[in-house]
Amino acid sequence: MRAICVDDEPLITDYVVSLCRDLPQIDEVRGFLLAREALDWLKEHPVELVLLDINMPDMSGLALAAEIKRCRPDAAIIFLTGYSEYAVKAFELHVSGYLLKPVNREKLAAEVAYALSERAPAPPPRLLVQTFGSFDIFVDGRPVSFRMAKCKELLAYLVDKQGGGVTRAELASILWEDRFYDRKLQKQLDVYIRTLRETLREYGIEEMVEMNKGVLRVRPEQFVCDAYRFRAGDPEAVNRYRGEYMSAYSWASSTESLLYWEALRQS
Repeated sequence: MRAICVDDEPLITDYVVSLCRDLPQIDEVRGFLLAREALDWLKEHPVELVLLDINMPDMSGLALAAEIKRCRPDAAIIFLTGYSEYAVKAFELHVSGYLLKPVNREKLAAEVAYALSERAPAPPPRLLVQTFGSFDIFVDGRPVSFRMAKCKELLAYLVDKQGGGVTRAELASILWEDRFYDRKLQKQLDVYIRTLRETLREYGIEEMVEMNKGVLRVRPEQFVCDAYRFRAGDPEAVNRYRGEYMSAYSWASSTESLLYWEALRQS
């Protein structure tokens, strides 16, 4: 689980961050001295727990909590403050906890446990794409069966491109490295593309791939992918990475190298 602490006092921020690192539920924690910096970061990164001071110079903790509720509605928020008079306003924002300073490890651990117990477990994604190790996709927990291995590889390459458009000629050069892209190969590729789209339609996930003027791309908003979560810094995805990425495909080695170095940077 990822957490952040926002407090304009550096010593308090460092202290709370160190306490959080000792809690078993928290995999990653970051500290911020400015509320607006924290808000900008939150807009780009998923987070499950937010620990907020209330009196801060650039934006009050109450105002920040309201903004967080808009951009990260599922995040649990706990106020850490030296002023008890803000409690009513705080709970009007439907925050998960309110601790008076000075904070100790026992009180923080109890408050975090309570806040997380109130969070409903996230439903499993309907469409899950696995790239670590072998490439597979699952619909409602059930693996998708492809009629042809080349159809599966075609989809794997589109996933690797992260939503970027891929031309037919590029696909042909990936799927058949040693063949010239002539009329015969174009027709063969058409068969694979058509068969792939039929398979996706059978599983009710045809919107995963779109084609416009011969250019194909996946729509990342339609599925959850371990590699995409890894790149976003999701702690669970980072911990699951074991150095292998789409191991069946030689063209995936370049992305595998990038993920490896990113894993070293995050460790």
